[in-house]
Amino acid sequence: MVLIHPLNALSTTHVVVEILATVAFALSGIIEGARKRLDVVGICVVAGLAAFGGGTVRDILLDRRPFFWAEHAAWLWALLALTLGAMFFMRARHFAVTARAMQWPDAVGLGLFSASGTRVALEAGDPAIVAVLMGVITSVFGGVLRDIVCNEIPTAFKDHRPYAVCAFLGGWVFVAADALGASEWAAMLAAGGTASALRLLALWKNYKLPAWQPD
Repeated sequence: MVLIHPLNALSTTHVVVEILATVAFALSGIIEGARKRLDVVGICVVAGLAAFGGGTVRDILLDRRPFFWAEHAAWLWALLALTLGAMFFMRARHFAVTARAMQWPDAVGLGLFSASGTRVALEAGDPAIVAVLMGVITSVFGGVLRDIVCNEIPTAFKDHRPYAVCAFLGGWVFVAADALGASEWAAMLAAGGTASALRLLALWKNYKLPAWQPD
């Protein structure tokens, strides 16, 4: 049972957090594109992949139309404005500081998108494990696409600090909360909070997943 109420009283909060998370992911794409010395078109593409890539991959796999960024075209104008503004005001000395600072809102975005992706898949009637994986894809694949286009091993795979694992656990929290009959917002809060808190804890304590050690 999935308790979906698109116009519930807390939808404004949901939208605000989603905007902040999308901005965080877009800025990560801008920073990476600037480091690679891409032109304005390249930076716009990389920022768009980081911000919208995960949700788009999810929608393709779920055969969900229209894509969320096509349904809300204002996101595209906001992305263009953000990219142009960053190119005018950011300098090389800002990159390291900004990259470190963006880890925190990125963790919030990870939690929100893992919960919302899981919810969308459950609403479509997918099994729990599929829904949770859709949540992981929503929250992680934007960064993966960003790094692939920039010819880098995706940070989600090489950082060693838990990232996709946090999204995976957060998705299961949403599934459990929904099965217990929790409201949509309570399930979103529990799932997003769990994934974000785990990621922030990993950043704070520098917890790392074991790396492959060949003989």
